[in-house]
Amino acid sequence: MNDVKGFFQKYCGAIIGAIIAILILLTNLYKLIIAIILITLGIYFGNYVQQNKEEVKEKLKNFIDRI
Repeated sequence: MNDVKGFFQKYCGAIIGAIIAILILLTNLYKLIIAIILITLGIYFGNYVQQNKEEVKEKLKNFIDRI
């Protein structure tokens, strides 16, 4: 009994994380999470390009010249 109790005390966070991951997979909530992450990355990238236009142009020019 102590072994089982010790196991659950030691790995309680991992067990809860696994249960949450299974629920996310079963409800297809991962699609929404991926969409939110992609939207957030798009917003961040767009803002970065807008704030650093000249630097981005120079980096793209150098990258194209290498190819």
